[in-house]
Amino acid sequence: MEKQEVKLFTREELKKRNTREDCILIIHNEVYDVTEFLEEHPGGLEVLMELAGQDATEPFEDVSHSSDARALMKKYKIGGLVEADRTQTKAAFAPQWNNDQPQEQGNWSSWALPLLLGIAATILYRYLFM
Repeated sequence: MEKQEVKLFTREELKKRNTREDCILIIHNEVYDVTEFLEEHPGGLEVLMELAGQDATEPFEDVSHSSDARALMKKYKIGGLVEADRTQTKAAFAPQWNNDQPQEQGNWSSWALPLLLGIAATILYRYLFM
């Protein structure tokens, strides 16, 4: 299997791509064509249009998008920034998601402690008040 080559863009060429017909966002030095997503965006197309053609990393992270939203981003990724135009991502905005492995739901430790506390409270109540 051949490794797919990533298309690289300059910030200068992306600045021009800020219309409803060609809407590009830069998030964590990756380039996303969100033109088809404008009408579907839960926050409205105005939010995306305001950031079109520029770096939207900070506003994107400020909103605390869900893991589903982050997974959806893969669909719209079209490339990355050339090395000279890349910026150092602030530690606070470094991508923290990992969509390769789903999180376990119903982990036993999430219910064991509340259950034990409930049993202890019931025993204590019966001992003291009955």
